[in-house]
Amino acid sequence: MGYDAPFAGLKVVDISQGVSGPYAGMLMAQYGADVVKVEPLEGEWGRFISRDYDKHSAFSVVTNLGKRSVALNLKSEEGKDAVRRLLEDADVFIENFRPGVTNRLGFSYEEVSKISPKAIYLSISGFGNGGPLRERPAMDPVLQAFCGLMSVNQGEDGIPHRIGVVICDMATALYGFQALTTALYARRDEEKGCLIETNLMQGAACLGAIRMMMVNLEQGAYVVGRVPAGVFDAKDGYITILMYKDDEFPKLCELLGLPLIGADSQYATNAQRVEHEAEIMPLIRDAFKLQGCKALSEKLTEARILHERVNNYVEFLDHPQVQETGLVSWLDHAGVGRVPVPNVPGLKPFDARGDKATSPGVGEHSREVLSDLGYTSEQIDDFAARKITLAS
Repeated sequence: MGYDAPFAGLKVVDISQGVSGPYAGMLMAQYGADVVKVEPLEGEWGRFISRDYDKHSAFSVVTNLGKRSVALNLKSEEGKDAVRRLLEDADVFIENFRPGVTNRLGFSYEEVSKISPKAIYLSISGFGNGGPLRERPAMDPVLQAFCGLMSVNQGEDGIPHRIGVVICDMATALYGFQALTTALYARRDEEKGCLIETNLMQGAACLGAIRMMMVNLEQGAYVVGRVPAGVFDAKDGYITILMYKDDEFPKLCELLGLPLIGADSQYATNAQRVEHEAEIMPLIRDAFKLQGCKALSEKLTEARILHERVNNYVEFLDHPQVQETGLVSWLDHAGVGRVPVPNVPGLKPFDARGDKATSPGVGEHSREVLSDLGYTSEQIDDFAARKITLAS
């Protein structure tokens, strides 16, 4: 227990796959819970998104750190019975299948509650458990398009673009974890657990709440907030700037070699500059192209104008700010190699030698978990031979 592992002693049964459910489960593990990941014998599909590193992927490593994996065939009655035994003393159950799938497996909220009345049940879907889209398969790019995120992420080509991280999944995982932790706190005053339902659509909508409101207030029109602002092409890269104070505009124009524009009274306020955006922005963009990122950054820093060079992830990881603040731990992972993992806010950095810094192989803990549930070695061998479990 304590601040480093407040969930020590709690047991989580996680049958989810992909990102949203598994990442919420991973956070439970990092805060001390015993998280048992139940996955198919071939491994959950998150292991095979992107490049496959011996049945690991960047997705599965990040989302399963600190868990124990038991591989079970849930189409078999024996596999289902093993999950029921797991649930007998479970505090949390996590699933993220399409509506109805978990019910058909026999693990609806009602059934889980019969086995473990205290369990908090987190159910994550794509579009929710009702409505015309409830049955539709959902992944992050689909939700980015559906929920409006792509519409406000347009390039100069005017085409909506996908944000290149699984932002809807990650947001939903964080909201799910938040709901779990508060429910566990509230359970002190309750006689039984509860059902928490969330979905990627809800996570994406909450993430975009401010922009959604802005667009709604303007009845769908795109609103230019500040001028100049955005990403600018320099000689050797890109720089983003954001200006909040009107007295910064003359400073920017001076360092870009455009003093006359900066002194023009018709551009003195942001409202005026928004009105004249079509005149100002091409001149600013052309001026940025004449200087390198390093020189521009030094001048912008001296002028105290909000800015930053657009880094790729390799450049970000190499930056002194990242290294000196201990933002990332480098973990040696079997089958994958040395990988960077951001430390969880509020917790100590990963201990590279500890069990919370490793993502399990498929069924790596099957024998251990099943033994803990009372199965004999002979029974486990029989299950493995009949492809009910994967056990070494």
